[in-house]
Amino acid sequence: MLSRTIFNTPVITPIARLLFRTGQWLAGWKIVGGRPNLDKCVYVAGPHTSNWDFPLMLSVCFCLKIQSRWIGKHTLFPPVIGGFMRWLGGISIDRRKSCNTVEQMRQEYERRDHLELVITPEGTRSKVREWKSGFYHIAVAARVPIVMAGLDAATKIVEISEPFYPTGDYAADLKVIKKFFEGKLGIRAERT
Repeated sequence: MLSRTIFNTPVITPIARLLFRTGQWLAGWKIVGGRPNLDKCVYVAGPHTSNWDFPLMLSVCFCLKIQSRWIGKHTLFPPVIGGFMRWLGGISIDRRKSCNTVEQMRQEYERRDHLELVITPEGTRSKVREWKSGFYHIAVAARVPIVMAGLDAATKIVEISEPFYPTGDYAADLKVIKKFFEGKLGIRAERT
């Protein structure tokens, strides 16, 4: 059973889906590809160059009925607002524990029947030389496929890939993953 999030709450979800679809249509954005028929995967979303990436990818999640989840450090989930953060799709990672983020997420995938984790490989909106590798190591540890979600501000298209099953050879697999994102420009193109 799925825990309640903004993506599966009666009344709120259909209204949000309508609002996001309308906003996406008015802004001229299109989605190419669809949500793969998977209960568990890691979505790699990019390029992440602007604060506008978040509402755009949120609209994609609503339009494709992706039950997206994200990870944040445990301090973002205090008792007063922790439930709200989880409702927004957050999964708390406790950095004080002896096991690392990859191991904590492997355990999350193991204990859940459904988990669609969304990660931006840059880890920031600033221009970076190298991606963070956590998304890959999480997918390998949890034995789940990677689905790429690439936005291109030049064409106003968000493209969703077919599932990619990592082999465990990070260098070789990263070439395949990065090839998907080739030529896609973020909203702030100079940060791509």
